[in-house]
Amino acid sequence: MILNKILLLILIILNIFGNYTPEEGSPELKKKRKHKANYKKNLPNILIIGDSISIGYTPIVKKILKEKANVFHAPGNNQGTTLGVKKIDKWLTFKPNIKKWHIIHFNWGLHDLKHVKKTGSAENSNDFNDPQQADLATYKKNLTLLVKKLKATNAKLIFATTTPFPKGVKPARKPKDAIAYNEVALEIMRKNKIEINDLYKCIKPKLNKLQIKKNVHFNKKGSIFLGKKVAKEIIKNLEQIK
Repeated sequence: MILNKILLLILIILNIFGNYTPEEGSPELKKKRKHKANYKKNLPNILIIGDSISIGYTPIVKKILKEKANVFHAPGNNQGTTLGVKKIDKWLTFKPNIKKWHIIHFNWGLHDLKHVKKTGSAENSNDFNDPQQADLATYKKNLTLLVKKLKATNAKLIFATTTPFPKGVKPARKPKDAIAYNEVALEIMRKNKIEINDLYKCIKPKLNKLQIKKNVHFNKKGSIFLGKKVAKEIIKNLEQIK
């Protein structure tokens, strides 16, 4: 019993001073190896921030840019600007060993325009009489603040327009609101000289084939289509920053 306690104390001390080697098969070691396999110091670092649409196309972007850049998606579903203003600082620093993001590809809008039980909440509503998570004025205010934070990183910024969707989706969303929110966002991006990746325009004619019916999400082909478009924009900018 005493011997076990002594051994445990030695392991704790070694860990504190950086000499502890995790056991083979331990979650700690697996996490380190996974990160090492996905990160190469000699490659530029790309951060993707966005909602579930971006989560769908990020694996495609990673695959295409495998030998060109380190591609990471900010943790989880980044939802709308309401969540963005709360977590942007954490998202920008969630990889402590990465000191510089060379390119940040970002989007907010799809969650902002949806209807919720209470303004600013994440509790979805199917009733158009309920408020939007962030109305246009709030969206503009939040997005302006987020752009200021992103510009401070000195990364090359690329804004992706909010993708279109059909009538009848749940939670309640009006298709025309995607246009209205994009217009507000584009005004902010042009004012700040931020590059636009117009995902709305490029996929709009192909919704019947690429989008799940009565849904904001895309099928596999849709995610591949978007992933290729995002990767193309990033590659174009990678060539400019080298």
